[in-house]
Amino acid sequence: RRKTRRGLASRCKMQRSSSVLLAATFAGLVAPSFGLVRLDGPAGRIASPSVDSRKNLQRSGVPSLTRTEGLVLNSKLEKASETSQALRLKGGSWLENVKNALFPIEGWEMPKFFSMSCMMFMIIYIYTTVRDTKDTLVVSACGAESITFLKVYGVLPAATLFMVLYSKMSSIFSKDQLFYVTSLPFFAFYTLFAFVLYPNRHIIHPPMPADMDERLKYSVSLLYNWSYSLFYIVSELWGSVGVSVLFWQMANDITPVWQANRFYPLFGQLANIAPICAGQTVAYFARRSDSSDDSFGVALQGTTCLILAAGVCLMGLYANIQRLHAADEASGRLGDKPDPSAKGKKKKPKMSMGESFKFLVQQKYLGYLCILVVSYGLSINLTEVIWKKMVKEAHPNKKEYQIFMGNYSSMVGAATFIIIFFGSNIVKHLGWKVGALTTPVLMGGLAAPFFAYVITMDRDVKKNKQALWTAVYVGMVQNILSKAIKYALFDPTKEMAYIPLDQESKVKGKAAIDVLAARIGKSGGALIQQMIVLVMGNIINGASVVAAIFFATIAVWIYGVIGLAAMFEEKIKEGKAADKAKGKAKA
Repeated sequence: RRKTRRGLASRCKMQRSSSVLLAATFAGLVAPSFGLVRLDGPAGRIASPSVDSRKNLQRSGVPSLTRTEGLVLNSKLEKASETSQALRLKGGSWLENVKNALFPIEGWEMPKFFSMSCMMFMIIYIYTTVRDTKDTLVVSACGAESITFLKVYGVLPAATLFMVLYSKMSSIFSKDQLFYVTSLPFFAFYTLFAFVLYPNRHIIHPPMPADMDERLKYSVSLLYNWSYSLFYIVSELWGSVGVSVLFWQMANDITPVWQANRFYPLFGQLANIAPICAGQTVAYFARRSDSSDDSFGVALQGTTCLILAAGVCLMGLYANIQRLHAADEASGRLGDKPDPSAKGKKKKPKMSMGESFKFLVQQKYLGYLCILVVSYGLSINLTEVIWKKMVKEAHPNKKEYQIFMGNYSSMVGAATFIIIFFGSNIVKHLGWKVGALTTPVLMGGLAAPFFAYVITMDRDVKKNKQALWTAVYVGMVQNILSKAIKYALFDPTKEMAYIPLDQESKVKGKAAIDVLAARIGKSGGALIQQMIVLVMGNIINGASVVAAIFFATIAVWIYGVIGLAAMFEEKIKEGKAADKAKGKAKA
């Protein structure tokens, strides 16, 4: 009887274990399909509804397991899971690797990623559209030389005033309210300009004197055509505010570091599609109109309607991104929420112009880095204005000029999209020095034939159409590649140069260069060309002087890269040696 009882007990125990194993296996297969169990988050942790599994098993009539039986069952289920994972990846792992290399976005991240990508697309689409329009208005009415005056005496004070107002508004409104309050005035102005100001331009613009000195007309004409100047200033502000303030500030607030490492590079690549679309939009509306100013107004209203539609999409995308972010935070996918009482990361120090100059002079490494930033700003400004003057001579009416600039914007976007793929490989395989030297060497090499044509052609460019068109197309290639390699090589190598610095030099140095070097680069080229225009009469007459300053800037730029490369490699070696010493000390 005892043997019989033991046998029956053993048989019941086996049946109980088998039934539990069968039920658990069935639950493991069915639960993911119904969303009862999910795998998500930065560490791929398992998340499940908070239910009492023991009570549920008892209610279902299935006996619960003892601790020992539960451990055995867990080990069996883990082995089964590993086997099924291996079978799932077998034969398809190379596809998974390719997908992770080219598009490392998880399935649950797709809605947020594509919403943010579309938001950046809309911002750059709007900027490219208004940029081509502002250049057409100002260059056609006031001349390309007037841009140098407008950037210094119009854009710079307006940007300063905006930042003061934005700082005050940030203490009054919430983050969401601040986004809408900042963006809405831009769209209101574009609507006002297209449907009110431009159609009444002959009423609101006073007639300009015909006998004005050529050296003064470029600056004075900006006052007579004040609505065009205002459109240029607002559009320049949108380029800075839209990308830096509206998008990147939001992105940095809602994107953790582990997610930003995968999101941010793809944002830049997908955003390069926007100039292609915007450029073709501008060219399309311009082709549909004739060469009169009134027809340009019709095309302007068409592009403005698309700008407003993009603005509505922009605000809808922002609201959707905030909703998705709130859902991700509630689900715990983004990890633990930061403690509001904890100290945040150190703020970037704000340095005055004098403090920035003093800090840069004290450190030779940062001085070389400052040379790179100033040289790029000067060189791109010195070639861009004189090239736009040549484009104006080749396309004297607004329609032709706008079509050309629309196609130019599309080519810049396409070239940047392609070059970014190959730019990272130059630094990876040939080193930092070669990558940093590529930008000045390429810009200088392409500018040489451009300046040669501009300097040697007849001053009456209308008599020498062949030389004029050659200069236009050579300058176009030079400008396209200059802008493309900035994103592909100049920006990455510049940011890499900060890596081997100590924390103080890294933080203060970047702040100083952002304040001092960036301003000198942007405003210095405009001031130089202003003096040339005031002395020579126009920028074409002073082309030889512009060329001399340009190539002197390129030479200084190359000198700065060579000096910085030697110090960069030395600091990298010192860092590696210090890491080895720390490793030995720990061992």
